[in-house]
Amino acid sequence: MELYDLLQAIEKRPAMYLGQPSITQLSSFLAGYFFARRQLGISETEQEQRFSEFQAWIEKKFNLNSSQSWDEAIRGFAQDEPSALSQFFALFNEFSHTNGLSSVPAIKPPLAS
Repeated sequence: MELYDLLQAIEKRPAMYLGQPSITQLSSFLAGYFFARRQLGISETEQEQRFSEFQAWIEKKFNLNSSQSWDEAIRGFAQDEPSALSQFFALFNEFSHTNGLSSVPAIKPPLAS
């Protein structure tokens, strides 16, 4: 399963993967995912390499000049952990589509006749 497929699965059923809908839990889950892959000597996929660009994208989008991680930045603009998690998925979807990274093409509206 590719990283973006995994993120889609987490979005659909966060409690199954994270225990509770929380951006902090997602961040910890992803840190463990990347750590395990490095420990096993599995080289990064293109999606994993591109995910590393998400941090810089968040900093640019929110005009941040601090050392906040992407999850801390998103959490700072959200009411609570579940809403921060929802915001992550919205932002990641935007990031994926604006950078041509999505494995699922954007839905285009039908052309007017």
